[in-house]
Amino acid sequence: MTRRTKVLIANRGEIAVRVMRACRELGLGTVAVYSECDRTALHVRLADEAHAIGPGPAADSYLRIDKIVDVAVRSGASLVHPGYGFLAENEDFAQACADAGLTFVGPSPSAIAQMGSKTAARRVATAAGVPVVPGTEDPFADDAPDAMIAAEARRIGYPLLVKAVAGGGGKGMRTVRSPADLSAAIQTARSEAGSAFGDAAVYLERLLLKARHIEIQLLADTFGTVVPFVERECSIQRRHQKVVEESPSLALTEPTRRAMAECAAAVARTVGYTSAGTIEFLLDEDGDFYFLEMNTRLQVEHPVTEVVTGIDLVQWQLRIALGERLTIDPARAITPRGHAIECRLYAEDPDQGFMPSPGLVRALSVPGGPGVRDDRGVAAGFEIPLFYDSMIAKLIVSGDSRAEAISRLSRVLDEYRVIGVRTTLPFFRWLAARPEFISGQFDTTYLDTLLAERKGQAFVEATSDDADDVAIVAALAAWFRAHQASAGVATPAAGGWRRAARTEALR
Repeated sequence: MTRRTKVLIANRGEIAVRVMRACRELGLGTVAVYSECDRTALHVRLADEAHAIGPGPAADSYLRIDKIVDVAVRSGASLVHPGYGFLAENEDFAQACADAGLTFVGPSPSAIAQMGSKTAARRVATAAGVPVVPGTEDPFADDAPDAMIAAEARRIGYPLLVKAVAGGGGKGMRTVRSPADLSAAIQTARSEAGSAFGDAAVYLERLLLKARHIEIQLLADTFGTVVPFVERECSIQRRHQKVVEESPSLALTEPTRRAMAECAAAVARTVGYTSAGTIEFLLDEDGDFYFLEMNTRLQVEHPVTEVVTGIDLVQWQLRIALGERLTIDPARAITPRGHAIECRLYAEDPDQGFMPSPGLVRALSVPGGPGVRDDRGVAAGFEIPLFYDSMIAKLIVSGDSRAEAISRLSRVLDEYRVIGVRTTLPFFRWLAARPEFISGQFDTTYLDTLLAERKGQAFVEATSDDADDVAIVAALAAWFRAHQASAGVATPAAGGWRRAARTEALR
């Protein structure tokens, strides 16, 4: 009898759950890793087996390459899927997997290294004949003279951005509108980048006014086939962090869509890219687009692409890693069927500057119906820890048209309930009703400008979700089930959960 192929998922939360479900549908075994505070997490319960890898802080657990590789080898896993975040774009992790005889579900270490540096990625794009946003070609040395940096800034022109060479998510990025602000912005960006990514290098890039943030998903196999997908619109951002994503974009004409897709594929071919990746572009007011950066991993917002194309990106990542050829019809990948919108639901308090709101999720009431998808990493009775990103779920809705998708989004947001922690639901209910959002008249500065105009006005509705008697009963029932589970008492399976064949910390 052939030994079942196992996949270790080097992540937690929603993305670990997402990958496990794809593995199950392909008949692959799943191995979870967890920190001490994630002992009863949903991804642990769903896995075929789970292994402890350390204390709560990510530096002691989910960022420990040695521990994760050791678990993969000892458990008999042959593939390692990194998800997104943590070690997903770490070339050292990809190399450590290869050195241990494991298949990393992602691009090669060299491709990660080339495209992980924003300045190196700009050079790759230029070599591929793709236009890039005007900026500096190399990062500044730590001892670069202020006069030299100022001269480069004048050449590029104000306003501009100081950007970290490594990382993303808005960290290590500062807007500079005048020469007087340049030096302070450089220092702040360097400090933040060094703390967040362990790399304080920064460079300058022109700030395109009223630009749209558009990205092209792609898949590439080991035989040289690259398939680009219909674009995602990611312009609704708060402090350079995406909040709402959708596909397709209202801003693109069909010729621009195809030209952008061709450019994305050209960049991927230039570095011999394999697996899933995303090329990000900025689209200016005149309809011209410029390469921004590449994410050498699966994106948080990948579900909107799956919904409008009917293609499972995670399954294809795994199939490519197993040596299969891409058989996706390029015309199908680039042609949207309807419209999809995703909201990232966080345990954050929008009335306190979106501060994290960790704690016990006492109950969840998730809406259903046609065109509704809810990708969650938590369930009732689970604790949202302090140590990690506070995402609860990704809510994805779709319709035959954008108007239908927005109408569905409003209905689903009104029905969605989370009891026990503050969430961004009130914020999304407000945003979904904004006329600019409904009409699609926004750019990357839209949300920050809108929030500034509110001047701290509360989002929370007059009626608290906590007053819902039915939800309170559900919360108590969820607590009881969680208490039984933590005590080792067998409980009926809920939502297809399986008790993992858990293995305690490997010493």
